[in-house]
Amino acid sequence: MEHSDILVNIQNLSKLFPVGGGIFRHSDVFVHAVSGFNLQIKRGESVGLVGESGCGKSTTGKLLTRLLDPTEGKIEIASEQGVIDIASLRGKKLKTFRRNVQMIFQDPYESMNPRLTIYDTVAEPLNVQGIGTITEREARITELLETVGLTPAASFLFRYPHELSGGQRQRVAIARALIISPLFVVADEPTSMLDVSVRTGVMHLMQDLATNLNVTYLYITHDLAVARYMCNRIAVMYLGKLVELAETEELLQHAQHPYTKALLSAVPVPDPTYKRSAVEIKGGISKPINPEPRCRFYDRCPLADDSCRDNPHPELEDKGDQHFVACHKI
Repeated sequence: MEHSDILVNIQNLSKLFPVGGGIFRHSDVFVHAVSGFNLQIKRGESVGLVGESGCGKSTTGKLLTRLLDPTEGKIEIASEQGVIDIASLRGKKLKTFRRNVQMIFQDPYESMNPRLTIYDTVAEPLNVQGIGTITEREARITELLETVGLTPAASFLFRYPHELSGGQRQRVAIARALIISPLFVVADEPTSMLDVSVRTGVMHLMQDLATNLNVTYLYITHDLAVARYMCNRIAVMYLGKLVELAETEELLQHAQHPYTKALLSAVPVPDPTYKRSAVEIKGGISKPINPEPRCRFYDRCPLADDSCRDNPHPELEDKGDQHFVACHKI
């Protein structure tokens, strides 16, 4: 990967949440929501971040949009002003740089203010950033609502969220994220709250916008079928750590990490005659509270041995063809 192609460069990103403690007593117990996260995303690329609930996907998305402050690490984004580490930005510099990074939230019913019209909802980023005159903003909003399939736009501008369907609300949320032409968009399961009948339309829309507007996505999902449809590469996360990363078809056809294999084995196949061998992982998901420094998957892994117990969590290593796996036994 050429350095000039990289839009987002995440290095050793971590987020710890204290458990207990108080004003006069600091806690020494932490939830390790994200730990030592490293990932590079190219311009115009869609990378899927998958894993079971509680693995740290949404926390990672909020860190990349600076809705949460990282405990440590770098989030470097290439902009017109050069490469900027947004993990260290504060105040006005952070507000200015938010134009480059936006987020589409999971729930279109909760992510919009019910007292604001669609016009006010989509216009809010423009108002905050002080972009354009009132006439220019109205023209831009109308154009973008048409682009996301809310036509005619004039009939939607002064409606309220409760007057729209779930699919229409999510299209408004997409328009709100794209209104200031960001370089990078974090989409946190944007179709999981929608009916199956409208999911495909929203996914088509996001793909078209990526092509036409050159948007780069981090697409967070627990649905591997959606990740396969939407993403160029897939990163698999377990308890705050990346355990496998590869091109989409490479990962789905030749998964190597035991956890990835377990995720794939849980995907339903619409063929009652198909026989799939079970993946023998043990127990349930471990607690991310002050975890041992060993491999995070040790307690559930069928391949684990003493070397896995005695060594720190493995780094992602290229096993060939840009297929990266974090495992001592592979």
